[in-house]
Amino acid sequence: MTKNQSPEPPEPCMLTECMAVISGAWAPNVIWSLRAGPRRFSELRVDIPPISAKVLSARLSELEAKGVLLRHVRRTSPPSTEYELTSLGTELLPALDAIVQVGHRLKQRK
Repeated sequence: MTKNQSPEPPEPCMLTECMAVISGAWAPNVIWSLRAGPRRFSELRVDIPPISAKVLSARLSELEAKGVLLRHVRRTSPPSTEYELTSLGTELLPALDAIVQVGHRLKQRK
């Protein structure tokens, strides 16, 4: 076996850091759905039909903890909660766009 000649990735590996943010089930879909502006929980459920309420709630909590989105509780009757991307979340959009473009090319190859 030959030794890998590639240089060692910097610590911590930035690719690993970024993928940790978007690797959760449905996380890219949540980010994608928030790209046009704030959305309520029920709107996100409609935007991403296969996602369960439990998984969506978990993903929103995780993305909020990672600094990708903000949660705003509105003092309406009944109270409503809106989610929106932070500047970090917005920075992820070009990466998601690039992944989608590669996905289209991969689909065309089949």
